[in-house]
Amino acid sequence: MMKILFLGALSTASIYFAQTYPASSIPEDLKKNANIVIRKDFTTVQINKIDEIKYQYNTVTTVLNKDGDDKAVAYIPYDKSRSISDIKVTIYDEFGKKIKSYSKSDFGDFANNRQGVFYSDNRILVFSYTPVQYPYTIDFSYQSENKNTVFIPDFVPFYSTNTSLEDGQMKIINTSGIDLRTKIYPSKYNYTSVIESGNGNDKTYSYKNVPAIDDAPLIPQPVKILPSVNFALTKFNLAGRQGTLNNWKDFGTWYYNNLVEPASVSTPSIKAEVAALQLQGSVEDKVKKIYQYMQNKTRYIYVGLGIGGWLPMMPEEVHQKGYGDCKGLTNYMKTLLNEAGIPSYYCVINSGSSQVSFDPEFPTMGGNHAILMVPTEKGNIWLENTSQQTAFNHLTYSTTDRNVLSVQKTGIELINTPTYTAEQNKEKQKLKIKIGEDNGITGEGSFSYTGNQYDYNLGFVSLNPKEKSEALKRRFDVLNFEKVEMKNLINDRDKAVITYDLDFKTNNYCKNAGSSLIFRAVPIYSDNIYKTEENRALPFEIGQSFEDEYEIGFIIPKGYKIDEIPNDITINSEFGYYKLSFVKNGEELKVLRKIQVNKGTYPKEKYNEYVGFRKKTINMDNSKILISKI
Repeated sequence: MMKILFLGALSTASIYFAQTYPASSIPEDLKKNANIVIRKDFTTVQINKIDEIKYQYNTVTTVLNKDGDDKAVAYIPYDKSRSISDIKVTIYDEFGKKIKSYSKSDFGDFANNRQGVFYSDNRILVFSYTPVQYPYTIDFSYQSENKNTVFIPDFVPFYSTNTSLEDGQMKIINTSGIDLRTKIYPSKYNYTSVIESGNGNDKTYSYKNVPAIDDAPLIPQPVKILPSVNFALTKFNLAGRQGTLNNWKDFGTWYYNNLVEPASVSTPSIKAEVAALQLQGSVEDKVKKIYQYMQNKTRYIYVGLGIGGWLPMMPEEVHQKGYGDCKGLTNYMKTLLNEAGIPSYYCVINSGSSQVSFDPEFPTMGGNHAILMVPTEKGNIWLENTSQQTAFNHLTYSTTDRNVLSVQKTGIELINTPTYTAEQNKEKQKLKIKIGEDNGITGEGSFSYTGNQYDYNLGFVSLNPKEKSEALKRRFDVLNFEKVEMKNLINDRDKAVITYDLDFKTNNYCKNAGSSLIFRAVPIYSDNIYKTEENRALPFEIGQSFEDEYEIGFIIPKGYKIDEIPNDITINSEFGYYKLSFVKNGEELKVLRKIQVNKGTYPKEKYNEYVGFRKKTINMDNSKILISKI
């Protein structure tokens, strides 16, 4: 009898601890490189009919350290078509002992957008816990019912680095009578795999013991490393509008008829607006004039109203109010072009620093941004409509090198956005520097940026002079500026070029060597630290190609001569090339530097080769020049 009671006690204890997830039960390999461990991530999706889908979510997350706090925030998006119920949060300590339980009343309720000015039906409930010690565990669950069935979330182990997963599961129960299309995308790097079970209308997909992806240098985003499962119903509902999603053609026709055409309504005031521009010249000239007029007239705000937040604002509303989001401003620009007799296409895109394209073989509702494409005999013109500063026919690094859903009357066409070459992503730098006997330098320079490097410098345009100086000190912190002033900043919105001039003075640029002075050949250079990795686990990604071309003229003090200069050098690599050369002319020395780096995803075995290439370029930038007193 005692033996039975003892076994019963053990069983009860096992169930208790299994339910409360003590940190000690986490496998060691899941703790490696992890700030949080997702102990359990279970979602049940019940598809009842074309306009009813129910979700049940339960996530249990153990936070190992303070860097994991932000990833453990409980949040629930909702809107008019999506109801939320049965919200529960329970906090446990390191040993699985309950600390406290919370309910819906403990959540904050906010507009679900990042802008301070907004019009939106989209809301979000947020619960944030302030811990007193680590590790701790959050058990978070809720249920949701949604009338919109066009969106079924992808099933991915996790979306951020330094996160591991112990047990993840998505169960699909489809009693709607509508076919559910499913596609599994295996990991390109065999990082982990999806387990599929069940059959017919009752299937389960799961992941087990997925280790964390360390936030290592140049690591691709987890979505590019991990597997995923995507879902799409062949018939769907969006805010009362029903459609089919068998192929891009059918879906595109629905999209055009329900989300583009209803909002493409001109008015007499818009007609007069375009007529007042007195357009002349080529199609490109007309598009540019309308685009830059639109930029000067409007500003971006977030709007999430109408047909699930996907219907653009009416053009007349944008015309009168002077603002809109990406949908509304793109649609407004499209309407202006229509009045000028210039056809254009509303395009949906996945905007972000990592290039994500739509699958031509698996049509689904998606994207997070809208841009406009204007076809011409000379090629497509691409318009980013949310920025008052971006140049004409220029897409930023967040929208280049991927495809878009070009929504047309006859359906959706997948079209690629431009890919900029290294020569197009260019910095040109010309410096004239006077060496001082006090070890400092005074200098003036001119800078020019195109392509993606244009994007990185666009922020200067909105800064005042003091802010510009502070930003320059941070950017060029390899120089110990005593003073720096930016002058003649020009944002050429016709050619997508930013130029500016600098006047500056720095301290301690040179070092004394007896009566001689030693200084480095390249004043402004990358001081990134590149470290080899003997056990690199994953490939590395160079996100953008670029080319930098420098011309540096040194003027040495009177009474000095140029004693020693390095030899010219050229480094060639599959990752790019580097060239440094010297031209001596009396009291002047010209240094010519050029570097090109090629974008791409490279195997892990080549990472140390890349590190070696970049270390060589930094060493060459630090080549020393010796001048001595005569």
